[in-house]
Amino acid sequence: MNVRRSAAALAACITVTVIAAAPAVAGPSPSPSSSVAIPVGLYGTSDPTYDGVWRQSLAMLAQDAVGVEPADKAVAWLAGQQCANGAFAAFRADPGKACDAKVMVDTNSTAVAVQALSTLTVSYDAQVAKAVKWLKSVENADGGWGYSPGGASDANSTAVVMGALGDAGVTVPNIRKDGKSPYDALRKLALPCDDGTDAGAFAYQPDKEGKLVANADATAAAVLGLDGQSLAGSRQDDAEAPTGCAKPDPDVPETALSLNGARWLAKAMAKDEHLTSTLPGAKSQPDYGNTADAIVALSSLGLHDQAAKPLHWLETHAKSWAAQGGPAAYAQLVFVASTAKGADAHDFGGQDLVTLLNATGPAPKDIEELQTAGPEEKAASDDNDGSLKVAWTVGGALLAVAVAVAGFVLVGRGRKRGQRQ
Repeated sequence: MNVRRSAAALAACITVTVIAAAPAVAGPSPSPSSSVAIPVGLYGTSDPTYDGVWRQSLAMLAQDAVGVEPADKAVAWLAGQQCANGAFAAFRADPGKACDAKVMVDTNSTAVAVQALSTLTVSYDAQVAKAVKWLKSVENADGGWGYSPGGASDANSTAVVMGALGDAGVTVPNIRKDGKSPYDALRKLALPCDDGTDAGAFAYQPDKEGKLVANADATAAAVLGLDGQSLAGSRQDDAEAPTGCAKPDPDVPETALSLNGARWLAKAMAKDEHLTSTLPGAKSQPDYGNTADAIVALSSLGLHDQAAKPLHWLETHAKSWAAQGGPAAYAQLVFVASTAKGADAHDFGGQDLVTLLNATGPAPKDIEELQTAGPEEKAASDDNDGSLKVAWTVGGALLAVAVAVAGFVLVGRGRKRGQRQ
């Protein structure tokens, strides 16, 4: 489930403030020459108007996945974006000003911030609790969530909220509105087992005619949400791959629904070893972001054999995409490396993703401490923890990498909604 945002989503974001609201696809990137000042503590150098909270949260989730503690200023920036009612908007240029009706808060920014804040060693329980209360208050009557409060439920928003609630310690099946749970909402968006080649996939939302159309981004998101996983996923032991589409048990639908979705993702990547983006009017091209999401989804269910070839393809081809995408893209690749069997975030296609991600924002705590430490402290750190040797090397490389990364525009999937990248 992805740093993600699509052309349709971005357009919706501009017109109706539904930033990644469509099937999470990464679409037109924010302008590289932003009129918005880049705040201290924020990851990335591109315009944060539509993805500031999203990319910050993904960066922090990725750092947590590899055992890196984010800088205090990075955490403070994210926490400071929260409105008094607990919700988050995509970006608030002046967090000191109280949120009013003009501040377009959304479920995605709120949910991903909850996921990130829930990983911290310093407690942000009060902020998380306020955000959870707000998310519960905007649950739809069908049990799901839309991107904007009151908007029609979609698979991506519902899934990312489910992951956030789970990370906050909430029992997701017990979250109901008018008797409906989030599982009921996702089940309505799952293509039935008699739907031919798309059986088991998920739609973002029904189309104008009420038809469900398979969407890779929505499917990857739903698989993780149904399995109780955050966007980062988690590496699992090998599991037996589903041999066919299984009809969900009405009482416990999540297992069959998630496996059906994973099966469809594996089939969708079988031929080319990656997913393909087919936005209207555009030439088909590899979809790096959704491929990464799909690998995380498969690996988080233990389906490592099905993820192996797409993993190799991504390791071989994702270098330029990630450099252009910035912190959100690097975070997605860290999620892949942290969940996929045999992958290494420090050597992913010959790149150290941890170094590259850290270079897009304020130096993490351990690196920052080593940079300012005296010779004796550095020597002691080397003796006590070999991993800090890597951190020191990373710290020395941060500036050079940052210069290389800063020139790129974020085309990555802030949250590809709408069709997510």
